[in-house]
Amino acid sequence: MQRVKLAVLGAGGRGTAYADYAGKYPQEAQVVAVAEPRAFYRERMASRHGIATGHVFNGWEELLAKGRLADAIIIATQDAMHAAPAVAAAELGYHILLEKPMAPNERDCRRIVGSAIKNGVILAVCHVLRYTAYTRKVKELIDSGLIGEVISLQHLEPVGYWHQAHAFVRGNWRNEAESSPMLLAKSCHDLDWIRYIMNTPCRKVHSFGTLNHFRKACRPAGAAEHCLACAVEPQCPYSAKKIYLGFLRSGRTGWPVNVLTPEVTEAGVTEALQAGPYGRCVYACDNDVVDNQVVSMLFAGGKTASFTMTAFSKMAGRRTTVFGSRGELRGDSSTLEHYDFLTDRTETIDTRASDASIAGGHGGGDTGLMQSFVAAVANEDPSRILSGPEETLETHLMVFAAERARRENRVVDLAELMQI
Repeated sequence: MQRVKLAVLGAGGRGTAYADYAGKYPQEAQVVAVAEPRAFYRERMASRHGIATGHVFNGWEELLAKGRLADAIIIATQDAMHAAPAVAAAELGYHILLEKPMAPNERDCRRIVGSAIKNGVILAVCHVLRYTAYTRKVKELIDSGLIGEVISLQHLEPVGYWHQAHAFVRGNWRNEAESSPMLLAKSCHDLDWIRYIMNTPCRKVHSFGTLNHFRKACRPAGAAEHCLACAVEPQCPYSAKKIYLGFLRSGRTGWPVNVLTPEVTEAGVTEALQAGPYGRCVYACDNDVVDNQVVSMLFAGGKTASFTMTAFSKMAGRRTTVFGSRGELRGDSSTLEHYDFLTDRTETIDTRASDASIAGGHGGGDTGLMQSFVAAVANEDPSRILSGPEETLETHLMVFAAERARRENRVVDLAELMQI
């Protein structure tokens, strides 16, 4: 297999994670260009991958103005900054790995997919949950007929109390106008995964969701604007001091601590909490995304599914039950339990990878995605991508339909969006 040359737009957490695949498997891929406005992250990626000075850029416009510098491009900018570089890259002939969600609105999602199809380039959106060993096993068991015909499915995403506070109250995805709705930013993964497991189109959706807790009305008496100067901070589970300095003192120096500052020391983190957004009281931020949401789905053939996203949980793997005509399958993102109606027996199946080379982010999904994308580009074989452009658009439209249903308090027929 020929080595695939990669350009990276956005050298933050996700861009770095995908680029690191090239560092681990240099015989398969090489990062040859980067665009990132923040000097520290830009130079770190350039140094880590030995990128030539002339291929290091402050912004994506500068990189794409140089023409096609690589075989493929990784777009890991903020959600609202996906469409313009994706369309421009497709027109230059770049194959594209695009961080999810594609874009925060239907129009830009359609533009991206249309441009990829028109220009004949591979488009892989980072629905990494499809690429885990766990998901492969779920699909294998269902496709084998083990539980008979799939009738319905329940799926839970326990976001985690501190993760919600970090990313969706204090962080980049807290405000819909600046990013996107919670369901799109966090859970388009999940609706895409549900569609993949159900293996048939979604017809109708309904949804309820609220911003219930992280708002000024729930602010404890005496709470300050910032955690480091707050009298009630020791009793607050969402304390920035508890979360970030607690992680640091336990030896955790990667995500989420390294999001606050490149100087991951107690002094550096404390300074970031004093001066930056991550030290704010969770009841005094400009967040407006929901902190809990449910979605009900009707699929072709009368099959049904339900999805729950909640902030109010321990951060843990997604939990799913698939109900079939001959049995049920329960999973927690690593272990599966199969209950057989005929024998009344339960079998436990552990899907955790014994091969450390495929472990890592999202239960090995990050590596699995990159393996598939690099192989697809090297072999000019888009079939290696588990979610092609059309199906990816379909699952994004499921999210937009659910948001329309939530806001308008009605059942939304997917045909309404498909006809646009």
